[in-house]
Amino acid sequence: MLVNDDKHYRSEIANFLRNSGHRVIEKGDANEALRAFQSADFHLVLADDRMPNMSGIEFLRKIKSTPRGQDADIVVVTAYGNMQTAIETIRAGAYDYLLKPLNIDELIAVIKRVAEHLALKRENKVLKLRFAEAVANATQQTRQELLSLRKAYIEAIGLKNMGFHSAVMKRILKLAWQFHANASLPVLIDGETGTGKEVIARIIHYGQGDVSTPFIALNCAAAEPSVLEEELFGCEESNFTAATVSGRKGKLDLARGGTLFLDEITEMPSALQSQLVRVIKEKEYFRVGGVKVMKADVRIIGATRRNIEKEVAQGTFPYDLFCLLNKSRIHLPPLRERAEDILPLATLFLSEFAAEKGKGFEAISQEAADTILSHDWPGNIKELRNAIQRIVLTSDDTMLKPAHLAFLNPNSSLAD
Repeated sequence: MLVNDDKHYRSEIANFLRNSGHRVIEKGDANEALRAFQSADFHLVLADDRMPNMSGIEFLRKIKSTPRGQDADIVVVTAYGNMQTAIETIRAGAYDYLLKPLNIDELIAVIKRVAEHLALKRENKVLKLRFAEAVANATQQTRQELLSLRKAYIEAIGLKNMGFHSAVMKRILKLAWQFHANASLPVLIDGETGTGKEVIARIIHYGQGDVSTPFIALNCAAAEPSVLEEELFGCEESNFTAATVSGRKGKLDLARGGTLFLDEITEMPSALQSQLVRVIKEKEYFRVGGVKVMKADVRIIGATRRNIEKEVAQGTFPYDLFCLLNKSRIHLPPLRERAEDILPLATLFLSEFAAEKGKGFEAISQEAADTILSHDWPGNIKELRNAIQRIVLTSDDTMLKPAHLAFLNPNSSLAD
């Protein structure tokens, strides 16, 4: 919901958000916005701090006093960027605030953070409700329901799609559960792209579904070094001018009490890797631009597709960080080295996508199975899953046959 009494200004922002794929409800009056808020669910309310008949702070407090207000994040837009305004806004229940004139990049960034925050709140709320109910009803029936719930949750985080049929993967699953039992252990997961490193990290965090603390992931290869530092550590509030960015939480803050998964940790700049050593050893860190020591109540799980011993030998990955992570390590073998998992996974994906798309595929022919087993699958589980999804999307049959797999070998006559 976008609340601002300036129709022209409001329309410009609303059109930008709609063009970005968001559904926007516009309101020019605070009282009208309150009535609309009480009759529908809104994820984000973007409100001006100066409106006729009601201040932004008063509007914010009224929304937060309603039952629906606990499930929505409110961002206040203000032209008065000073410390007092910031304090009053946050104390009244705002998730964040933005300065006028509105910076589009800041708006996009805060919407992204709101989405992550709300997803995290929903995840924690669902888990707490489910397990609280299970504990409250200590009968055989509810205990059985709890087991079913844990099984369903494990499938939801991807455990079912990992392929734990081979002896090596069964050992990896057992090891992940052992690491889960000791939340103080940092963990290193290495393996080729597509082997399921994040799924294993989630298993280490969630165990068999008995955890409601946050799991936060950060891809260290997907951001510029300066941005990555703020993403990881957060930043302190600036001088509150239109040219600066207000303080915000980092992933270490969001993961408090839970797990921070650092994908492609070897791509992290060396300066940040050194700071990460302090996080793991001393359990503390500084936000960007901050002087206050922050406590790091998180488990760190790092993952890489690279040969990390080689990176250490070449001096591109710090030895002390390697030693901290290597104490608890899981190596995920490529799919070609665990052939026992390939056909069960292919059958699982075929059944999953056929049901999803209403297709008739029920089984894999022996000839197609031979083709699947003979392929190297350099993209591992991800490539296999994508291949089966492509077949189901483009074909319909009762049996998956070699002709369906012709795209794996473009030179085959079947590909014509």
